[in-house]
Amino acid sequence: MRGWLIIKLLLHPIRFLQDRIDAWVMARVKRQPGPIEVSRRRVYIVPTRFGYAFAFMGLIMLLGSMNYSNSMGFMLTFLLGALGLVSMHHTHGNLVNVQLRAGKTPPVFAGEVAHFEILIDNPAPAQRYSFSLAWPRDSQPPVMTDIPAQGTASVRIALPAERRGWLPAGVFSLSTEFPLGLFYAWTWAELDMACLVYPKPATGGRLPPPSSGSIGQMPSNAAGQDEFAGLRSYHRGDPMKSVHWKSLPKSPNAPMVKQFTELLDQELWLDWDSLSDLDAESRLSQLTRWVLDMEGLKHSYGLRLPGLGLEPGRGETHQNDCLRALALYKPA
Repeated sequence: MRGWLIIKLLLHPIRFLQDRIDAWVMARVKRQPGPIEVSRRRVYIVPTRFGYAFAFMGLIMLLGSMNYSNSMGFMLTFLLGALGLVSMHHTHGNLVNVQLRAGKTPPVFAGEVAHFEILIDNPAPAQRYSFSLAWPRDSQPPVMTDIPAQGTASVRIALPAERRGWLPAGVFSLSTEFPLGLFYAWTWAELDMACLVYPKPATGGRLPPPSSGSIGQMPSNAAGQDEFAGLRSYHRGDPMKSVHWKSLPKSPNAPMVKQFTELLDQELWLDWDSLSDLDAESRLSQLTRWVLDMEGLKHSYGLRLPGLGLEPGRGETHQNDCLRALALYKPA
């Protein structure tokens, strides 16, 4: 193991140094509810590969100026050296004192991608540029943003949601190379935020068994626009589109109006026990599919799980309650 570390140090010294620093820092990162203020003690800075090339060029210019006693060469070398130091100061200052807060993270289904919203506040009166947010060693390119003066930038970083339940955000990095790209300044943070992952819906085709309830509809006595219920005499104020024009020639002095009744959904129970031929995760996937289908058909439905029952209802709130129960259910 030690020999491999020596080889990695010789082949990739910059990457090796950054890996060691990241491991040391991430062991000390604590999960916080936010806001997290990026103080000077939380900011780390190293030269980029362009920064190392810039420093090497400055060294060559210094040696050449010393060899030929060229005062103009000294002046240019010191000028570029001062420019590098000012660039380091601005790169470090671009990251200091920003604040990180957790934003909204909408639920997703297993197999999809969760998007965590992170809010970056800039209390300074000047705009800040070229911030990057990314997960540790993520293969995806980082998300770039600028932060307006005394304003807030909203950034969403993606994370695959492979399993149902709560998906914690984990540690992420906030970095910048502004203004010249000679230095890389970064910090690590972990906000107390998580994404709720619903079970992956099963493929369509399977209907709830009759023992689970009835999917049919029945007419009510209330007026509606669902099912034709006959004709009645015209009353003043009835819309013209409801007039039964075919009967008008037979009784021109007494026009008739089409009457409709409203259809009411019969209650449907989506029952865990009706899927005894499936394993636990397959049952949850099938129940998720039924919840989505019944909501799309605007049927009233309830959910029965071992130790939990949600009364029949419909609407976005009821659907979210059912999906949440399925996502967090723990089989015995």
